[in-house]
Amino acid sequence: MGMSAGAAGCAHHPPSLPSGGVNQHPGAHPKMRCLLEKGFLMPSGAAPEMTAVEKIEEQLASLRIAKRSAPSEEPAYVLDIDVSKPAESESGRFVAASCSSKSIRVYNRETLGFLREYHGHPGVLAGVRFAHTCDSLVLSACGDGTVKCWDIRLASQKAVQVFSGYPSNVFISFDINCNDLIICAGTEKVEKDTFLVFWDARGITNCTSAREPLGVYSESHNDDVTKICFHPVEPSLVISGSTDGLVNVFDINKDNEDDALVSTCNSDSSVSFIGWSGKDYKQIYCMTHDEGFCWWDIAQLETEEPITLLHVLDVRDTACIENDGLHYLVGGLYHEKADKLFLVGGTSTGNIHLISCSSNGLSPVGSLCGGHSATVRSFCWNLRDESLLTGGEDAQLLLWKPGAVERSLAKKASLKIASSVQKRVRVHKSSLKSRIK
Repeated sequence: MGMSAGAAGCAHHPPSLPSGGVNQHPGAHPKMRCLLEKGFLMPSGAAPEMTAVEKIEEQLASLRIAKRSAPSEEPAYVLDIDVSKPAESESGRFVAASCSSKSIRVYNRETLGFLREYHGHPGVLAGVRFAHTCDSLVLSACGDGTVKCWDIRLASQKAVQVFSGYPSNVFISFDINCNDLIICAGTEKVEKDTFLVFWDARGITNCTSAREPLGVYSESHNDDVTKICFHPVEPSLVISGSTDGLVNVFDINKDNEDDALVSTCNSDSSVSFIGWSGKDYKQIYCMTHDEGFCWWDIAQLETEEPITLLHVLDVRDTACIENDGLHYLVGGLYHEKADKLFLVGGTSTGNIHLISCSSNGLSPVGSLCGGHSATVRSFCWNLRDESLLTGGEDAQLLLWKPGAVERSLAKKASLKIASSVQKRVRVHKSSLKSRIK
């Protein structure tokens, strides 16, 4: 069946999205000239220099803590962070963090100075995202069945826009597409129902009344939709991951859910993180709640080549991190300049590990120690200035920069607190038909 309107009203679908002439945001691929300038490609006949991974190893080794967020009156886990999307010539100005205290905190990106806090959600938050075309708009989803938009230019604590789901919806994931036209949120399973809910996000601050959904996809997952991730430059492509083990690729320009489902990949475990990678972002990957990793090339769907690039049942047993080992995975990042996919993991004591992916396996790249004192939950890596932002269960937000010197060299004592957020660890085998080869 196609995207249905839910409990009330007739069926609707997201509006057709522009198929050509997409304005690429700053995450788009750099030109060949930029790669030469950065040293990732060598002119013919030139003496070889460091490989891309070696260069990143050097960059990681030079990272030092530049700033820490000041302790708040009510310490809370930093669950998710996002950085405002920058103009071509500058870095993002703001950082937003969703916290276990059910609040959104906004900071200055360079100083980590506190700017705003929003308490408008009565339930557990399901992430935070900045709009792509306006760096002052930040969105958050919540278990109360809403996605809210906040304008940090305003003194008001009131959301400038509320996107309402259907009465039974409990949102645990969401994303907004690269041209800010469509918002999609994933729900917990309620009785037998699991939904991907879509809204028209155009004119995001022009109307203060709650917006109703365009419709839903309801048949492609049979358990909690834990992650939603739109394509970095193609506004109609989105992937979803679930505790049913499936990672689905949709083209929402299609008329119905059946036609929109481009491919289904099965991780055989509960999906905790998903992302896009590879040249032109034609690969997808996922991590699982039992620390597994899957990597697929969907460009091979129309060929006889295998779609699976790598499947690791437990990265903790494979990555061979020295000393204190690897306890968990946080997420992944495709490094466009190096054309490499990296995983970020860590330890319960706050150390951070970077792992390089290839079809031959996983390789440790380097570690960052002495910053956090508890589990790291989120990160944002800025490829423009090679800086890194991290947030964790010690209630700290850290900015790492090459060669930085922190004014206070004393490591902060652990602020680890009791969390109301329970990690989903249910693992299911999927009986749904898989379209992978």
